[in-house]
Amino acid sequence: MLSKNKILLSKGINTKMVACLFDLDGVIVDTAKYHFLAWKRLAKEWNFELTEEQNEHLKGVSRTESLEIILKLANHHLSKEAFEKALQDKNECFLEFVNQMNESEILEGVADFLQQLKQHHITFSLASSSKNARNILQKIGLLEKFDAIIDGNDIINGKPHPEIFEKAAKTLNMNIKNCIVFEDAVAGIQAGKSAGMKVIGIGEKHILHEADIVIKNLTEISIEDLKKMIA
Repeated sequence: MLSKNKILLSKGINTKMVACLFDLDGVIVDTAKYHFLAWKRLAKEWNFELTEEQNEHLKGVSRTESLEIILKLANHHLSKEAFEKALQDKNECFLEFVNQMNESEILEGVADFLQQLKQHHITFSLASSSKNARNILQKIGLLEKFDAIIDGNDIINGKPHPEIFEKAAKTLNMNIKNCIVFEDAVAGIQAGKSAGMKVIGIGEKHILHEADIVIKNLTEISIEDLKKMIA
């Protein structure tokens, strides 16, 4: 009797051929808007109005790095104690929004695409810099879907450092050359490319031009497309 893998290979699907690594914010759900509102509220305390354009520089990077960027933009300085308090205040504000999330916040095409990956026995991991990733996945009902979850609690270096994607590949026991990253942020795309992986950008082509391909959402990608990318 043929093994499950051999049967799948006979159907043109190589179960060891590809693994998918997903960012969270802007790929699975749009929590970026909640991060923005939380940072914006915090920045107002320093009489600084954070703009949506400036917020683009915060996407894909850690909470600490985001605060450092905002302080530089605002030309504001905080003591070590005040810095730590600002991080806590921002997270508490963000969690106020997160605690109201549900399945309706899953972005278009995500549920169907993850189901397709399951049907074709393609492994996939979350690879998000957010330390709230597991909580968010629990709220939207996707926590048990992922084969692995790597988040901000598991890494030392934030994106654009490739650590998070390298760790996700290792956790899935996959060669980095066989991994495809799904990202909506420039820093995340740079991290994926630095890791030696193929990267699919989700968003605007003129912003995410470093990605191998750019799509609007996960309705625009297929299993065959994944196979072709790493062939």
